[in-house]
Amino acid sequence: MAAVLDSVRAFFAPSIFTIDAENPSDVVARENLLDRAMGPNRRKKSSEKIRRGRIPAEGLALVARDGDGHLIGTVRLWNVEAGVNSEGTPITALLLGPLAVDSAYEGKGIGGALMRAAILEAKNRGHGAILLVGDAAYYERFGFFAEGARHLVMPGPFERSRFLALELVEGWLDGAAGMIVPTGRMLASAPVRKAA
Repeated sequence: MAAVLDSVRAFFAPSIFTIDAENPSDVVARENLLDRAMGPNRRKKSSEKIRRGRIPAEGLALVARDGDGHLIGTVRLWNVEAGVNSEGTPITALLLGPLAVDSAYEGKGIGGALMRAAILEAKNRGHGAILLVGDAAYYERFGFFAEGARHLVMPGPFERSRFLALELVEGWLDGAAGMIVPTGRMLASAPVRKAA
């Protein structure tokens, strides 16, 4: 029912934002938004340990911009292994997060639009599943449930009821068990210059 209401609101609401690919000039605005939305302890979360030093999955760093082009929302997805299947083969997946919207724009459907765009793009790029740690009451409308992640664990503290999964390919997470491990590309480190 919530999804239907979101669709009706979006249809009748004037467009106050656009969804776009993140670009390098968005870094400062994105980090400032995340600091405001997630608070000072955001870098201590288990999800952040997986993301640290990595680049988001190809084409899966999205932003929302207001009519003037300012960044007002962000979502990123990261390459991970979601444990192994019953044969011991690693299962590739994505870890979503963080999702954040500027508080001045909350309740306007921006978070939902970012989620739908991220899920569609992940599916179009051939990914099989998305995992996240978040509020089940919010993310269930997009098809995320704890059941798919029941035998998976994060590398650090996490609330089991908030660890959710969405299969983009039916059966992708069947038998998945074990630790979530980062697999995405590493950030390039700056070259070290020797003193002359």
